[in-house]
Amino acid sequence: MKLIGSLTSPYVRKIRIVLAEKKIDYDLVIDSPWAEGNQVAALNPLGKVPVLVLDDNSTLYDSRVIAEYLDMVAPNSRLLPASGRERISVKRWEALADGVLDAAVAAFLEAQRPLGERSPSWIARQRGKTTQALKAMSEDLGEQPWCHGNSLSLADIAVGCALGYVSFRLGDIRWREDYPNLSLLYEKLMQRPAFAETVPPG
Repeated sequence: MKLIGSLTSPYVRKIRIVLAEKKIDYDLVIDSPWAEGNQVAALNPLGKVPVLVLDDNSTLYDSRVIAEYLDMVAPNSRLLPASGRERISVKRWEALADGVLDAAVAAFLEAQRPLGERSPSWIARQRGKTTQALKAMSEDLGEQPWCHGNSLSLADIAVGCALGYVSFRLGDIRWREDYPNLSLLYEKLMQRPAFAETVPPG
């Protein structure tokens, strides 16, 4: 298998962590939809990363779809419950974490536009979504050691990637100070090689 993506994409990081936790061999091909002459659109009509190219050259895209596929084909170290309410709970956590990412990425990209073209109200709206979702994460986590159950799941991976990206791109959002329980979870995750080795450069 080949994983197409950039080293700074939090969605790509999520899949790299899943692959590492499940000990699946793959080739990482660095490409970005923002790079001139990139091949991403040829593999994903949405023009986004990550893209997983399977052994038969078929492709999967969207990190949620890829993560679920990988958990299904490699039954070791299951990251998603098999079915029922527990599975939906983990998927809900993933949706919340990906929502943080969607808003944080939107705020960051808008802030990179030329001064006269960017929309301060749009940035404020996306940052507001980010902070509101972080608050919800903290409330849902409470005093639990993990987002769901008694061990690492896809919920924790998704949340960890979201928290890492907020620190990386929106460092003035002080979630560590505001939500000590999220900070404790993140520090625990960062002790795992899969997280420590996928910290974005820069």
